[in-house]
Amino acid sequence: MKYWNPTYECMSREEMTRVQTERLVNTVKKIYYNVPFYRDKMQKKGIEPGDIKSLEDLKKLPFTYKQDLRDTYPYGLFATPLSEIVRIHASSGTTGRQTVVGYTRRDIDTWAEVMARTLACAGANKESFIQVAYGYGLFTGGLGVHYGAERIGASVIPISGGNTKRQLQIMKDFGTTILACTPSYALYMAEEMEEAGIKKEELKLKAGVFGAEPWSANMRSEIEERLGILAIDIYGLSEIIGPGVASECECKCGLHIPEDHFIPEIIDPETEEVLPPGSKGELVFTTVTKEGLPLIRYRTRDISSLNYEKCVCGRTAVRMSKVTGRSDDMLIIRGVNVFPSQVESVLLEIGETAPHYLLIVDRVDNLDNLEVWVEMTQNMFSDEVKRIEDLERKIRHQIESTLGINAKVKLVEPKTIERSEGKAKRVIDKRKI
Repeated sequence: MKYWNPTYECMSREEMTRVQTERLVNTVKKIYYNVPFYRDKMQKKGIEPGDIKSLEDLKKLPFTYKQDLRDTYPYGLFATPLSEIVRIHASSGTTGRQTVVGYTRRDIDTWAEVMARTLACAGANKESFIQVAYGYGLFTGGLGVHYGAERIGASVIPISGGNTKRQLQIMKDFGTTILACTPSYALYMAEEMEEAGIKKEELKLKAGVFGAEPWSANMRSEIEERLGILAIDIYGLSEIIGPGVASECECKCGLHIPEDHFIPEIIDPETEEVLPPGSKGELVFTTVTKEGLPLIRYRTRDISSLNYEKCVCGRTAVRMSKVTGRSDDMLIIRGVNVFPSQVESVLLEIGETAPHYLLIVDRVDNLDNLEVWVEMTQNMFSDEVKRIEDLERKIRHQIESTLGINAKVKLVEPKTIERSEGKAKRVIDKRKI
């Protein structure tokens, strides 16, 4: 199957503009009358729903920030009654307050649709066996891929993450043809496979859909060589819908956005001005079919660019370039969003160390590791080793509880962490991405 939905994936630009405009106008009306947060924002800018008549008018609308979802926690941005919400997902927040997203039945249907398009980009069809090794639960990864695979009519293997030996056994025995997981875990599987003496020729794997963390062209080549597959990059945000916001096709020349559902813009992160096609800047999305949590001009903080030329594969949908960085200080570690400020809040809460810390991220054996260095006070420096070890354990436990990932904590001597006259350097990312 080359396309899942050729009507929309190969639509002319004129027709797509018509569809987007109609859906944008309806969405703006909906949020204005159903979400007090948006009504207040629009009124402050002197905008009414009637002012939005075309895509050109999109830039008149206010931006939405991740902090807005935290400030209205948990359901303040929902646009439908809670009785119509059939699914709730959440992602970790900077100070323990999560970002909550809700879906109506139609939203779940939309999610399945965009994920079906994503999987079709990897060559999935009803003959496929798709092994979903993303996590299931509040994280949107596992269930998002799952519903898309079912929409196509493929056989879903909902194994979730971890237990690599079992993953490989099932991959071999069940005849998995498409693997869905983080790229680092795919490479880790390849290593474990080689150690177990399983040859790639013994598997039926054809492709992998990999996302939730940054990865390099070299890493792609290694995955493709060691697993003998086509490896494509997928992109998603829980706030927009989850996985399915964009996906590469076999041409690997940018990620196709289902723009009949999500309208992208590229802005200058400093001036907030919309940039012309091809410019590199911050990616912004407006959802135009979502019912439960429609978002207007959501600032992703991801740095990318947009290409509106028709792809070699025949799809006409706009393509975003691979994300090259962030306009904020967020890290993605093992698929989890991590902000230095989260660590800072933990240290301030405990209050037994100096306020100086450093996050060191590395990729060892193709898995991300986080090490947190924290400076001791002068008084602590002379403390007995057991007390220092106890405090390290306490900080580690609190960080793991807040971030949702394991971290190694190391208490270091006073004045060890470099000082800066400008913005403090909080992160050293050693990953070759």
